[in-house]
Amino acid sequence: MWNNFYLIRIQYLGYRFHGWAKQPVVKTIHQMVDKTLSFVFTDEKYKTLGSSRTDAMVSADDMAFEMFLQKSIDLDEFLTDFNSNLPSDIRAVSIEEVNAEFNIIQTPKLKEYVYLFAHGEKNHPFSAPFMHSFDEVLDIELMKKGALLFEGEHNFKRYCTKPKENATFIRNITYSRIEVNKVMSASFFPKETWAFHIHSKGFLRNQVRLMMGQLYQLGKGAITIDEFQRSFTDELTPHFDYIAPASALMLQKTHFDLN
Repeated sequence: MWNNFYLIRIQYLGYRFHGWAKQPVVKTIHQMVDKTLSFVFTDEKYKTLGSSRTDAMVSADDMAFEMFLQKSIDLDEFLTDFNSNLPSDIRAVSIEEVNAEFNIIQTPKLKEYVYLFAHGEKNHPFSAPFMHSFDEVLDIELMKKGALLFEGEHNFKRYCTKPKENATFIRNITYSRIEVNKVMSASFFPKETWAFHIHSKGFLRNQVRLMMGQLYQLGKGAITIDEFQRSFTDELTPHFDYIAPASALMLQKTHFDLN
């Protein structure tokens, strides 16, 4: 049925959306993308598949979806038309043609997430869509040590909410660091802000926000570094209660292995 296949990279501010996946009643990114494509193509049939799902209020600087069409299109003309009709908080960055063997779900990929935060004082309200402020003064140096412990292969069963019956909890984290925020700047941000960078081929439901939550517990002294490290092996207790707020989380980059 489909003769032409395209990989489209997009950016979006997730603050007013209920994530990527289509849901009844609420607005989602996928719903808005398909609604716009229906306007662009009029009577042309199409199908779209996202590379991954982001939760409600989570943003993306580099998300991708695959578009299936019966007819070929002019790439530059399509990109201009698509962007002209998308809402201002979604932007298509690029489009490239891929072959029929490309599968956006099965193709190996590496995802880079970043969580932006400050601490010790309340942020300017304009910061809300991009960054979270923790009320307590946190021990950032201890949190940096904790973040490093996430690197490597670990059991993240406690770092997952509502897992599927056949979920695989062993995940390999290729990069996990807390660094000075150089991702984003604004005049209304606090003077000192931080970024939790986390890279992996795959994440469990709410995993990154639960990881940030445990780093927060470590930084405010609620748990020790030994208790923090044991969380990778302790399967007897359920997932952690504290999940860091979603709006400060961003899918920063999606890498595909196209070889």
